Amino acid sequence: MFDFFKKKKAPELIIGSPVKGKTVPLSSVNDPTFSEGMLGKGAAILPSDGKIYAPADGTIETLFDTLHAFSLTTTDGVEILVHVGLDTFTGHVHSGDAVKKGDLILEIDLEKVKAAGYDTSTLVVICNTDDYGDVQGLDNKEVQPGDDVIVITK
Repeated sequence: MFDFFKKKKAPELIIGSPVKGKTVPLSSVNDPTFSEGMLGKGAAILPSDGKIYAPADGTIETLFDTLHAFSLTTTDGVEILVHVGLDTFTGHVHSGDAVKKGDLILEIDLEKVKAAGYDTSTLVVICNTDDYGDVQGLDNKEVQPGDDVIVITK
């Protein structure tokens, strides 16, 4: 009856982890393009598995030729960039493919990447951060693919 006195909570969108691992602050990664938020806010995951999954339902907008990154626009209009490093990838989707949260997108040989001296951090960035009230990465937690890693407030 008195619901109009209650403060309405802003709607939230949740983005899942694309990989098994541990989340760390995006600001802690070595690449200033990501750590300084030039492409948007998000989360970083130190992967313990080489399988990369869709973090949300949507459409693959771009799968980079080098298979080191892909962009996805969710059904809610969130523009996500997932950056997984360099080299030794196997792709399972193409640009324009519709995907569901949890669909396998890429596979990476983490040991080859480490042996080549590359950073294995998987970065999940909301490229249209300015379209939302807040984008918050959830740091310092162990995650499985699909577990919450980013909370977006409209």
